[in-house]
Amino acid sequence: MGSGEILPVTFLLMVLVAPSMVHGMEGRTKPPAPHFLLQWKYECYFANGTAGQVRYLERYIYDRQELVRFDSRRGTFEAVTGLGEPVARLWNSQKLRLEDKRASVDWFCRDNYALDQQDGVAAWKFQPTVTISHTKGDPRAHHRLLICTAAGYYPSEVTIRWLKNGQEQTEGVGYADELQNGDWTFHNQGMLEMVPKRGDVYACQVEHSSLKEPITVLWEPKMSNSSKNKMWTGALGAVLGVVFGAVPVSLYLRNRRVSLNTPAAGLIG
Repeated sequence: MGSGEILPVTFLLMVLVAPSMVHGMEGRTKPPAPHFLLQWKYECYFANGTAGQVRYLERYIYDRQELVRFDSRRGTFEAVTGLGEPVARLWNSQKLRLEDKRASVDWFCRDNYALDQQDGVAAWKFQPTVTISHTKGDPRAHHRLLICTAAGYYPSEVTIRWLKNGQEQTEGVGYADELQNGDWTFHNQGMLEMVPKRGDVYACQVEHSSLKEPITVLWEPKMSNSSKNKMWTGALGAVLGVVFGAVPVSLYLRNRRVSLNTPAAGLIG
């Protein structure tokens, strides 16, 4: 399925077994009987956002378990579980039912696709929001993990790239599986393991069909307090070394001038 997947149309039928209200001598009521949920789901998938290659999928679900499905790529009903086998055999033996389901690709999917195109529904696109976060597992370790998150985009499929000082990175790079949100948008993550160094600039670059240009988010390593303390300690030590090193020299030169100004120094001269 390509990125032009259209949202599935879902019809729900909930069958409730009503409780039996049987009153006894003391006016007691029997506990309610359990209820069961039966669902029919009709889904259309359009490859590459066109009505050229279309897949029609019809699913029958009982209490969150899919029993039988019809897939237009097969052209027949298929049992998903053992409970669905007798139903699939029965429906496959009904010629008119099969013909109707096979024709659903045209009268249900392609016709609705044309209407959606007129209303602009098929052209819906949502741009991703891109953020970078970082984590450090072992405090004694030098490596860090950068995480780039692209969220809230539609349709599916984004490309995530990592750059270091403008150069694309391929080592230490990993990607998560794309996940679908409850509002039909998607999100994905790309990871980069790196050793932060002062002056390096990292960037996460995200490409999506909703964007004219890629979104680029920058991240620069920040020195920790301990690193700053070490740097200041080293600088202070260097300054003190220069100061204390200059003291003996100044004392020597001062003593030298004093000795030259004494009478004995004149006699020697």
